[in-house]
Amino acid sequence: MRIPFSYFLMPVFLFALSQAKDLNVANAVIAFIALHLFIYPASNGYNSYMDQDETSIGGLKNPPKATRKLFFLSFAFDIVGLALSLLVGLHFFLCLFAYMLASRAYSYKGIRLKKRPILGFLTVIFFQGGFTFWMVLSAISKSQPVYDAGFLSVVVACSFLIAGVYPLTQIYQHDADLASGDITISFRLGYTGTFLFSGMMFFCADLLIFYYFYSTQKLFHFMLFEAFLLPVIIYFTYWFLTVTKDTRQASFEKTMSMNLIASTCMSLCFITLFILNSVK
Repeated sequence: MRIPFSYFLMPVFLFALSQAKDLNVANAVIAFIALHLFIYPASNGYNSYMDQDETSIGGLKNPPKATRKLFFLSFAFDIVGLALSLLVGLHFFLCLFAYMLASRAYSYKGIRLKKRPILGFLTVIFFQGGFTFWMVLSAISKSQPVYDAGFLSVVVACSFLIAGVYPLTQIYQHDADLASGDITISFRLGYTGTFLFSGMMFFCADLLIFYYFYSTQKLFHFMLFEAFLLPVIIYFTYWFLTVTKDTRQASFEKTMSMNLIASTCMSLCFITLFILNSVK
């Protein structure tokens, strides 16, 4: 089920948490557990069963054989996660159900969005990015967000952040994906193209986040965001330069290091912003 992999998806939740007004603590705790301990692992498990991976996948260098038990366990996790979501509210339940259906469509061989580079890419960045931010913020806030230009910018920024990370998670799997008939966006872009595209997505996200904090008169928070982002930029640049010299450096180990650095820095950033917003 690769439960530890949920750590890499945590920043979007924490970003929403940091921006919540009149936080409902109980809803926040339940939403976190439902997402990170049940819904995300269920998606991972189902995807592993459909893929039958024999090479490294996110969070596992040597994945075990995905059996029928994993298939049923992924559904059991979904049921528990959806049941927990009802404690938060019907709206959160419906959003999680939509996320679950999208994740199934991404992996299910009868639909297999994963083998469609553009549609699969758009599905992932929408549901794991802006959709999740909006879903979580709506679920954990006692007062609903104001749907103005600033709010729209941060929702889109979350999707751009995922758009930057997602191709990098595929960069070491070109051969394995091609063998299974999955033509990913990273494969289409190539090694250099993947880095250039991801860099452009991160830049777009940065501009939108600047606008969001500017519109909310919190430019100091944007400066903090940039400071926490610096280690990510340094490692990204270092990795890119090594791959241009030797494509074997586009490896599982380097990808996981990139994910770990990015997730840790962004999580620490949003936890810091949450504390700053809470003490006011």
